Amino acid sequence: MTTTFRSKSVADAAVDIRSGGSTVDDLAAQSRLEINRYEPRLKAWVELTDLAAERAAREAAPGAGDRPLEGMSVGVKDIIDVAGLPTRCGSVTADDSVRTEDADCVRRLRDLGAVIQGKTVTTEYGYFAAGPTTNPFNAAHTPGGSSSGSAAAVGAGTIPFALGTQTAGSLTRPASFCGVAGLVLTHGSTSLKGVSGMSPSLDTLGFLARTVDDLDYIYRSFAGREKDPALSPEDLTVFLWEGSGLLNLDPHMAELLRIVPKLLAELGVSHNTFNWDDHIRSLVDDHKIVMGFEAASSLGRQLGERRRELSPQLQQLLDEGDQVSADSYQEAVFRRDISLRALMRVLTDDAVIVGPAAHGPAPRFEEGTGSPELSRPWQLLGLPVVTVPGARTSTGLPMGVQLIGREGSEPTLLRLGQALEPLLRQLPSFSDADSRPTLKEMKW
Repeated sequence: MTTTFRSKSVADAAVDIRSGGSTVDDLAAQSRLEINRYEPRLKAWVELTDLAAERAAREAAPGAGDRPLEGMSVGVKDIIDVAGLPTRCGSVTADDSVRTEDADCVRRLRDLGAVIQGKTVTTEYGYFAAGPTTNPFNAAHTPGGSSSGSAAAVGAGTIPFALGTQTAGSLTRPASFCGVAGLVLTHGSTSLKGVSGMSPSLDTLGFLARTVDDLDYIYRSFAGREKDPALSPEDLTVFLWEGSGLLNLDPHMAELLRIVPKLLAELGVSHNTFNWDDHIRSLVDDHKIVMGFEAASSLGRQLGERRRELSPQLQQLLDEGDQVSADSYQEAVFRRDISLRALMRVLTDDAVIVGPAAHGPAPRFEEGTGSPELSRPWQLLGLPVVTVPGARTSTGLPMGVQLIGREGSEPTLLRLGQALEPLLRQLPSFSDADSRPTLKEMKW
């Protein structure tokens, strides 16, 4: 068997399928072989599908053989329903009955020809209690937050793409830690029917793929936006964001941010400093209020007394959410709306924010899944985010940057990400502070 699904982009692999150069069954079998080979170390999967049943369902569907994602294997985060499998949400408290229907997003992928390989590991209900999944680049390090199984499976190259979700930093951070491209969709832009969320105003669907090129193809197919125009990088104004002091950035990430202006200049992109710290810090605090209140009102009420079986982290979130008054919640929403209106006056149609996707490379496993602080402001505002991979430390741990834009700006963010990713991949590795190359020492 060849490893076509590893060596070719999703778009090229789909062309191979349509031209008869490869078959759906071959690609699905190759992916399953790699899943099984890596799983003892990676621990990214909860349960796998029956590929024979997948084939029968696919062959019975209309349009088989001429669909944009024909034969592309996908992993589904285990808070998203897949017909024939339970949705365990990483918790002993979940209703683990076998689902009879796909979530709307899964049904859409099937309609596009994708092969569902199975359910990927999530943290408990998408919060902080880590699952067993390890980082594909170093098993001693975390893969990140709740979309951990999806990010690790893609990062290891076992599948070309996966479904994830984000409520705080559940997709952006794992994408950065696992060296993959990530897309968080504009909030409310697609159906979440069949997705077990915890915070209706924050829960958002997203994708993880090996490259931004793959991500662009997958997103456009999924959203039906193949012909939508995207602004070229040289037509954009970029605001550089250094994190507003939310976290003590790792020296590797701090150095990467110092290099980003040079990369943008290589692309002919002008940039300004993003000075919005007061709003950012208020949004972080208000995100926590909104998330706690909505989680307690939805998941907490749903679980009742079974809340005491949850992880300490999730119990604490729900307990704190119980203490948030309706007035405090409404005040947080009011401040959010003011900040969004203010930001839209700055973040015009041709503007993008570029900043750190995480505090740095993935921390060691015993230190937790990392902080979502750098994602909270944008998640509260409901904005789309693209994580661009490519940078590495000298020990091989990945780092990414995030691109943030207006509602519906996914095509433009992806276009900039496609231009930026090759430059990030060409950078020298980032080693300890005393031996990192300076800008003058780098060859461009």
